[in-house]
Amino acid sequence: MSHGPATEWKKGKSEAYKSKLGIYMFIFYAAFYLAFVFLCVLNPRLVAINVGNINLAIAYGFALIIVAVIQALIYNFLCSRKEKLEKD
Repeated sequence: MSHGPATEWKKGKSEAYKSKLGIYMFIFYAAFYLAFVFLCVLNPRLVAINVGNINLAIAYGFALIIVAVIQALIYNFLCSRKEKLEKD
């Protein structure tokens, strides 16, 4: 006995926007991460410099995590706003 789908799934109008935004954010984060990798490989003495109580490599690593969380929040906000505007 089949009841059918619980909801009707339609193609979202904001899919292209979300994809483009995601790609731009990925490119930004990849460039930020590659800068960290190249910095560590090309100048290891620089990342050993102390910044407060930790070295630059640890500080940059924390920055990578924080930037990823901030980007996720921005992505969620912008996509939710776009979907809301399309419903109106």
